[in-house]
Amino acid sequence: MQFDLPLPELEAYRPEVAEPADFDDFWADQLAAAAAFPVDARFEQVASPLVTVDVFDVTFTGHGNTEIRGWLLLPRQRSEPLPTVVEYVGYGGGRGLSHESLLWSAAGYAHFRMDTRGQGSDWSTGDSPDPHDTGDPSVPGFLTKGILRPEGYYYVRLFVDAVRAVAAARSHEAVDPARVAVAGASQGGGLALAAAHLAEGVVATMPEVPFLAHFARAAQITDEKPYAELAKYCSTHRDRIADVFATLSYVDVVNHAKRSTAPGLFSVGLSDLVTPPSTVFAAYNWYRGPKSIEVYPYNGHEGGGAHHDLAKLAFAAEYL
Repeated sequence: MQFDLPLPELEAYRPEVAEPADFDDFWADQLAAAAAFPVDARFEQVASPLVTVDVFDVTFTGHGNTEIRGWLLLPRQRSEPLPTVVEYVGYGGGRGLSHESLLWSAAGYAHFRMDTRGQGSDWSTGDSPDPHDTGDPSVPGFLTKGILRPEGYYYVRLFVDAVRAVAAARSHEAVDPARVAVAGASQGGGLALAAAHLAEGVVATMPEVPFLAHFARAAQITDEKPYAELAKYCSTHRDRIADVFATLSYVDVVNHAKRSTAPGLFSVGLSDLVTPPSTVFAAYNWYRGPKSIEVYPYNGHEGGGAHHDLAKLAFAAEYL
């Protein structure tokens, strides 16, 4: 079912999205606070049955001096620093096991897969706690954790982690720091858009069916999680709706897209109930840099799947 706007309207959909007056200052302050702690990326090579890939267990310092984990996968046959894809994972998942994601290393790239603080017990495993949770009441899940003020909001911490992951990847000798792209699907796609804005020198971004875009519309037109967590919270905290959406305006990736200049490859499924097509197109149509979008008319939140992998590989070959 294609439940959202018709494709011609989606292609022209450029809504006004709330943006706080101190948006740029807020993020400058968040990154400056994180910079007080060295990234201190540590790479421990681990034994693996993989014969064409070297696997490194990574630990680096994210938001609030918190240790964040990741994987670095390197093609074993390499003679010079490599172009690199930093990947962020979808809602509820973590970095998983080291052999679960081999596309980029098989294609000759260094691949840094960031763990997601506090997540990793839904569809893949994670190893990074979130000790800075405010403990405020929230709907089960992550979307409403600390949502009443931006400084304590969960996704502010996660966006800073995403930026620090780029710095961590660049610190490895096998990585060419001038050729780093960011990628991810759903939540990972939202993080890829945020990192394209907030991490200096990112040369490309590949957000697939991105989450965290145009919250006001998403909360009104889908009952699917995670956006349903937001609607549920607002249905209970009727007197705090303005505070909720004020906080969300700092992480809404439409506002980050407006400030991103790296080439971007997006994807959207026109039957996607999880990240409705109009929210994806809101981010895409506001995206400032060179861009293209792959539209999958009869697909939902899976987007283009393996077909889109081929599009990503072609895009990466052009820009990395």
